[in-house]
Amino acid sequence: MPSSQWTNESVLRFAEGVDPVEAITHHSRELVIRAMDAGWSGPPFEPLELARHLNIEALPRDDVRDARTVPVGDKPQIEFNPNRPRGRMRYSIAHEIAHTFFPDCTERIRNRAKYHELSGDDWQVEALCNIAAAELVMPFATLPTFDEPISIDVVLEMRAKFDVSAESVLIRIVRMVAGPYAAFCASRLEEGPYADRYRVDYVIPGSSFHLSLGRGFLLPAATILVEVSGIGYTAKGDEIWPAGDGESLHIEAVGIPPYPGLSSPRVVGLLRPASAMPPEPALVTYLKGDATEPRGTGKRLIVQVVNDTTAKWGGRGFATALLRKYPEAQASFLEWVDGGRLRLGMTHFCVIGDSLVIASIVAQSGFGPSIRPRIRYAALKEGLTAVAEFSATTGATIHMPRIGCGQAGGKWEIVETLLSEVFSSQGVQITVYDPPERRTNSGMEEQKSLLRP
Repeated sequence: MPSSQWTNESVLRFAEGVDPVEAITHHSRELVIRAMDAGWSGPPFEPLELARHLNIEALPRDDVRDARTVPVGDKPQIEFNPNRPRGRMRYSIAHEIAHTFFPDCTERIRNRAKYHELSGDDWQVEALCNIAAAELVMPFATLPTFDEPISIDVVLEMRAKFDVSAESVLIRIVRMVAGPYAAFCASRLEEGPYADRYRVDYVIPGSSFHLSLGRGFLLPAATILVEVSGIGYTAKGDEIWPAGDGESLHIEAVGIPPYPGLSSPRVVGLLRPASAMPPEPALVTYLKGDATEPRGTGKRLIVQVVNDTTAKWGGRGFATALLRKYPEAQASFLEWVDGGRLRLGMTHFCVIGDSLVIASIVAQSGFGPSIRPRIRYAALKEGLTAVAEFSATTGATIHMPRIGCGQAGGKWEIVETLLSEVFSSQGVQITVYDPPERRTNSGMEEQKSLLRP
């Protein structure tokens, strides 16, 4: 936004004639440097310690929906809900610290945006506080350089390293990289005439992102965001958004906790013009999700590895998940084994309905504890070759967990190399699913050491 379009009185008083984004960034970085000189360190960089450095009292309160800044005399006080997911809570505290940068912060209660109605141009203050919060929880001098193209997987790695929300990582990254990226947040409407449609709550463009997408517009009913069915699930793909001037966008997204009082996860992610992506897609696409529920349309083929000793799937692992969801696949496998086919390198295909196939590759020698890994890579390659031939004949896309790397004890870098050898000339897309990370709420007890004077 050009500096001439900033209208909020708090913003104008704070910026004092300088572009507000530049002003908030400079102020945040100066604060970080002073705090580091005083011993503040990370990652993760703890915003409660930063508040203490600034002599700002921060109090946990269960009755606060997220976080807020309240005036206590002539000083600001931060109140936050300690039961929010830890990364979100830390980002919200940093957001409230940013509110204290503004000269009128003690004139009224400042509630965390998105959970309370904003009036007029107050959203401008909230946007600047989001920028500042990302600077505070991920200080500029501590971040790595990023190789393009940036993926949602990089975002999740950074989230874990800095112990912050995916939302804050996205905001930070799009302001660092040279490529044409934007960060976005969308939420599913749960009632009204557009129930189940996704609404874009905001788009934060990087310096090279040329589209003006705005906020508040509805996405197509068939948007790929519907694939983000749970917290931590990811989705990747290209589609055209109504406010995007007809340009195809490459989208990578992840599910995050819903707004308070709602049940549907919010979705945040990266946008980039599809024309700016590498012309050749990667052989393997990695997603967070459930491999028993393969994404996309058309014929889909799920691949698993089984052992050569027992025909009955059980114990732990992906085979058990398939057994629970598709018991007919186990029955078909048992019938196939009766023909004497339970040998390393053999592959069983079970067709389920019109669009699903389960391929069981016998590539594990025995089961149970073992001194050496039970995976047999030669048998796996033989089975993958059979899968490639089946895919070429039927047009099925390939879906799998990290096969051979659970109870079989294999190394994924070796399996990935085999995938490349077998499928690189097939022109087929492989999707590998990793289970979403399970991030727990921080709880008040985890904060006691930081809240003690």
